[in-house]
Amino acid sequence: MSTRSVRGKAGEDHVCEWLKARGWTIEARNYRIKGGEIDIAARKDGVLAFVEVKTRKYGTLTEGIDAVDRRKRARVIRTADRYIQEHPSDADTVRFDVALVTVTTEDIPRVLDMEYLEDAFDSFSFPQNNEQL
Repeated sequence: MSTRSVRGKAGEDHVCEWLKARGWTIEARNYRIKGGEIDIAARKDGVLAFVEVKTRKYGTLTEGIDAVDRRKRARVIRTADRYIQEHPSDADTVRFDVALVTVTTEDIPRVLDMEYLEDAFDSFSFPQNNEQL
């Protein structure tokens, strides 16, 4: 496993534990379809949250949120739609969250900080069926 993969997994593990400590149930991790991936699907109190995790090492000049651009959001939304088709849900609300995790530069990274953005984006502003993407 590459150093980058180890960092990414450390960030995702941290977010999963953080969510569980707040009463969320983790339904899926790294759900993939052709052209997209959901890092975490979690459920609590009628809410199904699709969480995009961006892990950066300490001192990196770019912000993780910059990587969640229009194209990335469209892929997450499309993948979430497929997930819901394959895993019917009685959730009242579906939302898209982003977790920004900062880890140390060590080979075995430690989490230094996390910022969790609830409802970071929505599907309403995106065209259907890949139009204009």
